[in-house]
Amino acid sequence: MARSRRRSRRRTVAIATVLVLGVATGAGVAARGGLLTFAGSCEDDAVRVDILASPDIAPVLDEAADRARDRDVTSDGRCLDVRVQAKESHKVAGSLQDDGSPEFEVWVPDSELWVDRAALGANETALTPAGNIASTPVTMGMVPSAAQSVGWPEKRYTWAELTALATEDDELRLGAADPARSAGGLLALTKIGASAAKADGPQSDTQVAATAKLLAQRVSDTDSRALETLARDDSDAEQANPRRNQALIVSEQAAFTHNQEAAADGQLQLFYPEDGTPQLDYPYTLVDESHMSTDESRAALRFMALLGERDSLGLLEKHGFRSGAREPSEELVTAAGGSEPQPYATATAEPPEPKEVRATLGMWTITVQSARLTTVVDVSNSMGEIVPNRGRSRLEVTKASLVRALSQFTSEDEIGVWEFATYLDGMRDYRKLVDTRRLGEHTGDGTTQRERLIAAYGALRPKPGYTGLYDTTLAAYKDAQKSYVKGKFNALVILTDGANQDPGSISRRALVDQLERLADPRRPVPLIAIAVGPDADKKEVKEIAAATGGTGYQIDDPAQMQDVILKAIIAAGGNSGS
Repeated sequence: MARSRRRSRRRTVAIATVLVLGVATGAGVAARGGLLTFAGSCEDDAVRVDILASPDIAPVLDEAADRARDRDVTSDGRCLDVRVQAKESHKVAGSLQDDGSPEFEVWVPDSELWVDRAALGANETALTPAGNIASTPVTMGMVPSAAQSVGWPEKRYTWAELTALATEDDELRLGAADPARSAGGLLALTKIGASAAKADGPQSDTQVAATAKLLAQRVSDTDSRALETLARDDSDAEQANPRRNQALIVSEQAAFTHNQEAAADGQLQLFYPEDGTPQLDYPYTLVDESHMSTDESRAALRFMALLGERDSLGLLEKHGFRSGAREPSEELVTAAGGSEPQPYATATAEPPEPKEVRATLGMWTITVQSARLTTVVDVSNSMGEIVPNRGRSRLEVTKASLVRALSQFTSEDEIGVWEFATYLDGMRDYRKLVDTRRLGEHTGDGTTQRERLIAAYGALRPKPGYTGLYDTTLAAYKDAQKSYVKGKFNALVILTDGANQDPGSISRRALVDQLERLADPRRPVPLIAIAVGPDADKKEVKEIAAATGGTGYQIDDPAQMQDVILKAIIAAGGNSGS
């Protein structure tokens, strides 16, 4: 039965962990003492827990659930009836961004990245990670002929070196799952960026963007489809079949599963980069726990405790997962395609910072898909107020942030700029300064679009008018839809430091109604509305943006703008991909 869900997000790991320990200890003692044994089936009085899980770990959870039913495992005297459904983590994250009433109690994505992603949407569902139930490192696998040609297993590489091997040589074709849909792909790309930065300094951004472009040519929608692109044998691995990949960004567990069924010369051999392998960490996440019954929440935690018992740990390893703090068994690593002296037991990377991941995914989105953005900047008189602790006006800090954000975009991206206040152009509250064009395009005077934008941002000055937000938003949205370009990430970015102050404009309700009518899912143009400063109305910008499938944000400091724009691009991209 669907439950009413509260639209808030909580991350109370400590509380959940205490509950897990309490439930596990109490139930475990009771079971050993015979207090929870039942004569016959207790199916009629079972407490049901529905779990959505990443497809790779769903079979493990399903088997553990069957064992629990067969053994009449109980929580507070009631049998566990755990139902497991496999669903891609990116799809669940997308649905949680939009759906305030999910009909499942537990979510087990393959990475905590998806829990963070789910929080980017307008309808934030309460998520409580209770702990991690398994792990597997993200590696680079190659078919035997390719691996041995670059010195496997003796030769050890960094991520930057491995990627260079696979992208600079046409004979070694590298595939990956889409980082917008694959945590493994995103973690690897983030690590490649960090590795390239360490090796190459200021040139690393350009090199990582070039790598992303090359990967995009051989990217697959999901991890399972990426595996299907591998060469199946030595003859398939030859240049005669360029559609087949010889190398793949892949988790150890996925390689384990692949190798069980592949022919010997189509199996993967794994490189564990010596600068660290990121981990898929499988967070066991309670979904809107406050609206579960006591029986449901305790049963969900009881099942998690069951997954930490000895026979369940063996079940995880049987399916190719690592568990606990123990070193992986040699049998597991060998079956997955690992071998000494590859550092499979020691080269574990620390999780990347969320900001790093957002920057990587933003780079992927705008590098691979190319973006078409129109930025609409508030230049009303209040934008001249000084930002505390910075000694510069809101508009000056905003301009600097826009120039920094511009550096994230490639020459193929299209960006333009408007300004607005009140009555800037006759009775209009807005004025178009630079048309939305490709950043690398040269204009009549020989300057590029990027140079024109930097100059236009630099010339922005506070005007004596007030904030004409509503009429400007409607006009800019109509223009963005009219000039929509298929195949690009189209969006409208509006930056304002206050609520609408034009008494002659349309009402907020009329604006939202018109935006909802104009929004076309076949030609999506999400509105990214950023409210800057203490006077800005967060509720207002969120409501306006939501009408277009976009997102509204409130920031205290305009210097946060670059990161927020990346967050918004990720959120909009996640919605379109789910």
